[in-house]
Formats: sequence, C-alpha cells, structure tokens
Amino acid sequence: RVDKFKYLGVWLFEEWATDKEIKCRIEQARQAFLKFRNVLTCSDFDLDLRLRFVKCYVWAVLLYGAEGWTLKVSAINKLEAFEMWLYRRILKIPWTARITNEEVLTRVNRERELFDTIKKRKTAYLGHIMRNDKYRFLQLVIEGKIEGRRGIGRKKMSWLRNIRQWTGLRDVQTLIHTARNREAMEHVIANIH
Repeated sequence: RVDKFKYLGVWLFEEWATDKEIKCRIEQARQAFLKFRNVLTCSDFDLDLRLRFVKCYVWAVLLYGAEGWTLKVSAINKLEAFEMWLYRRILKIPWTARITNEEVLTRVNRERELFDTIKKRKTAYLGHIMRNDKYRFLQLVIEGKIEGRRGIGRKKMSWLRNIRQWTGLRDVQTLIHTARNREAMEHVIANIH
C-alpha cells in the first residue's frame, strides 16, 4: 500500500485530493516555460505569437488531466496566480515592480482565461461521459447515491458540484439531462464565464 502513485502521468493520492496534483502540474508547466524562456521573453517576436506559443506548450502541460480535478478556492487562486506569473515573465516585469494584475492584463490585451478554459473542458467532459455508452460505469458513479447520513460540517466540494456552480444548473438531474443532449450542452458551455 502506498500514499501516492503515478498513473498515465497523473499523480493519484490516497486522500483523493487534487490540490497536490495541481501543484505538481503548475511546477511542470513552470519548467516547460523556463525551457522555452529565451523564445517566450524575446521581444523580437510578436506578443500574440508568444502567447499562442504559451497556450500550445505550457498550458498543454498544465491542463493535462484537468477534466478530473475538483477545484477549491485555494486551487483556483494558485492557477490564476500562475497565469499572471506567465504574463509577467513574458513581458519581463520584475517581481520588484509595483504593477497590478489589471495593468499586466491590459499590456497583454487579454483577460484571465485559464480558469474559464478549465471550466469549459471539465463541463464538456461531463457531456462526453453522459452521451457515450462505453462509460456506463462512470455514469452509474455520477448518478449514484450513497446510503446513510452525511457527517457534521460543510459539504465537501465535489467534481459534480464544481460543474453545477459554473453552469448554474443546481439540480443534478437537470444537469445530467442537459449533458445527454449535445446541442443543449454546447449552449451551456458557451455561456460559462
């Protein structure tokens, strides 16, 4: 028995928390950025080209397996901080400079989009699971009920609760029914912000 193991490039931990996996992914994406630092920080290249390069090579490392993450507020903050770290490095803004995140976003002519990308991918993955019969076991897990009483305290954040918050579909059955309809799910995903 082990506390953690790596399966298909993703760390799985005994307590099933995704915080440690997100930290590992952020660090791997940081290393991917540093590997291409000379290109990504070179002002000879167009800024839009460098940002597209970051999405292709750095975000791909970061978002591997993101569809399975359960995101808490602390993890969201870490992801958004990493996105701002990327923009600051691309613009060569030193950590001693007193420049706000809003100013950095203005300079790159973008809004924060990493978290929105994760929300859309995760919601699209739910639709993929619910529409394909080969995922019957996963469908049973998602639709299943656990017998017994819940313990005292606040409910833990769950994978499905993340999606319910983002889509505004509070009822699980409504969300599952919508996920089974491709057109309705595409409309829901397009309206996630």
